[in-house]
Amino acid sequence: MSLPSLPSLTRREHSLLALALLLVSAAVLGPSVAAPALGGAPFADGQSWRTLPNAMDVLSNLPFAVLGIWGLRWLHWLDRAHERLQDAAPLPQALALPPFNALDCAWMFFAGLILTALGSAFYHLQPDDLRLAADRAGMAVAFSGLVGFAVCERVSARAGWPAAWFTLAGGLLAAAVCQKYGNALPWAVVQFGGMALVLALALCRPVAGAIGLKLGWVVFFYALAKLFELADHAIFEATRHLVSGHSLKHLTAALAALPVLHALQVMGRRTLRHNSHAASLRTRSAAST
Repeated sequence: MSLPSLPSLTRREHSLLALALLLVSAAVLGPSVAAPALGGAPFADGQSWRTLPNAMDVLSNLPFAVLGIWGLRWLHWLDRAHERLQDAAPLPQALALPPFNALDCAWMFFAGLILTALGSAFYHLQPDDLRLAADRAGMAVAFSGLVGFAVCERVSARAGWPAAWFTLAGGLLAAAVCQKYGNALPWAVVQFGGMALVLALALCRPVAGAIGLKLGWVVFFYALAKLFELADHAIFEATRHLVSGHSLKHLTAALAALPVLHALQVMGRRTLRHNSHAASLRTRSAAST
């Protein structure tokens, strides 16, 4: 009896696999890079509000939680809307299934935003190396969901979910290595290599059945957040201690969730149109009998 043949990979899937192997090789075989003293690094704004230390750097994480909850609510609504569509529509229409892999990655992304808010707030309350690892763990979940979603949109739906889990495993491992051994290279590979992948995917055409995520805006908000982070002290002085670059980094990075939300809302409007059509068809069928 012959064994079933494995599905062949597309050109983009081959390129994605090659890039993954390259990044793993760089993280494992590259020279150890000493982690800067980020755990206890003095951020520009150390001002307290009442009993809350580093108040702005802590409170500026709230948008991550708000957008994460908003996104999860949208995904829950989409799940219910698709269920109603399948119940109401005739069979040929009901066969048009939602892009499950992309939506699964979106669930991971928005859940990761909530974990990022919690981890980052926990870290900024009292910065140290262990809390920094917790902060990065939350970021890894959100980043993995984003990478998986991007892969679903620009490579293939079947490659997105494995890419998300691959990135999550690498991100969590890199955060642990940095905390335990002081080697920042694996984390740098995950962070900057992953964003380089998202940038490259933004330049590719969406695949058939893509939801329509605007990756260019995601890259824009991420790059702007990094600029604010680098200008932490300069912005704090320029605004006369009103706001620091690091606080603006949190606010701007959270905005990267808006393109994902917008894509889901567009998909939701399409679902509403299908539901209205299906309901009218069912009404006509009932009237004719």
